[in-house]
Amino acid sequence: MARLGWAVVAVGLIGGVVAAVIVATVMATSDPRCADQLKAGEAKVRTSRWEPAGELPGLGRYVEIHWQVRALGNPCSRSVPGPTDRTYQGVVRLRPEDARSLAARYDWRPVAAASESEPQVWPALAKFVPGDVRWLHSDAYDQAPPQSEDSRRLYLDPDRALALFDLTNA
Repeated sequence: MARLGWAVVAVGLIGGVVAAVIVATVMATSDPRCADQLKAGEAKVRTSRWEPAGELPGLGRYVEIHWQVRALGNPCSRSVPGPTDRTYQGVVRLRPEDARSLAARYDWRPVAAASESEPQVWPALAKFVPGDVRWLHSDAYDQAPPQSEDSRRLYLDPDRALALFDLTNA
């Protein structure tokens, strides 16, 4: 009979610990302040210069930049510690001479409109991209140094001196 009593107590303790872990996990992953801050941060269009500049080689002393950042994971989750991967997208208005120089340095190919390879401009950045833009893309540019575990895609319209970039984990 004493063993049965201890078994009941053990099951009760284990059940309580499991319930506490579940409650703690739900509370840790649903911090509304963090979610609100994340949403506001992702909605913000930044205009600060891109640093380090070497991540986007050849853009020169560009005229202006508009960029955003998004988390690929859930940085509000405290259940899995560690860094969160991020992706960045930006529209860069280049100086005409830098656009020409960049266009001459790599093998650029036209990107067909409405194709799978056409970049999807994030809504808040779309107002900085003319509707009749004609993007070119270069795999050689995307693979150019600096090499890292990050991925980079750059689209260029040299006639409009405009570039669009996508970086992941930059």
